[in-house]
Amino acid sequence: MEIKGKVHEIGALQQVSETFKKRDLIIEYAENPTYPEFIRFEAIQDKTALFDSLKPGDEVEVSFNLRGRPWTNKEGVTTYFNSLIVWRLTTLTNTAAAPAAPQYAAPVDLNTPAGEEDDLPF
Repeated sequence: MEIKGKVHEIGALQQVSETFKKRDLIIEYAENPTYPEFIRFEAIQDKTALFDSLKPGDEVEVSFNLRGRPWTNKEGVTTYFNSLIVWRLTTLTNTAAAPAAPQYAAPVDLNTPAGEEDDLPF
């Protein structure tokens, strides 16, 4: 699955155990710009490095897998969790300098013959 959005927040690296690390990324997804959604993605293990060069405001395309799992507490109640696991990240923000605005000549009044000035104040 893929989604395009704007980086809202980049989480710190979390070393969960000696052999497991993860990192969160919050993306502002605005399918309807009036009501943006803030979606939490996770990167695990070596994929945590994908977030190193990001900064808030960057436009990105996130490729991810949707994962779900059950968890049963001591009372026997089962709860289900979903995770969005990032496997590829493409920065869409154009970091190159924006082209300069084109220079245009001043407007010319084609109704007045050359050499004659219009005496109207407006």
